[in-house]
Amino acid sequence: MSQSAAIWLVIVAAFAAANLPFLSQRWLLLGPRPQQGAKPLLARLGELLLLYALVGGLAFVLERRAGQVAPQGWEFYAVTAALFITFAFPGFVYRYLLRHRH
Repeated sequence: MSQSAAIWLVIVAAFAAANLPFLSQRWLLLGPRPQQGAKPLLARLGELLLLYALVGGLAFVLERRAGQVAPQGWEFYAVTAALFITFAFPGFVYRYLLRHRH
C-alpha cells in the first residue's frame, strides 16, 4: 500500500469511527440496546474515546509498515483528538440537533 493510500485510509477510518457512536443505539455497534431506550451521551463519549484509540492503533501499524515510527509528544495527541472530535460533529448533529419523527 502506498503512503498516500495509507494516509487516506486513516482519514476515512477516523471519520467513520468518529460518527459511529452517534449513529447506533447499540453498545459498541454489536452489543445489546440499552434498557432505557437511548444510549446516554456519556456512553457515546466513551465509545468515541475507544474508537479514537483504535484508529490511532491502525495509524501506528501503518506507520510501522512504512518505515521508522516517529516519536510523538502531547501536542500530536491534542491535535489528533481535536480533529477526531471535529469529525464527530455530523453524527452529533444528526443525533442531538435534528428533529426525528417517531
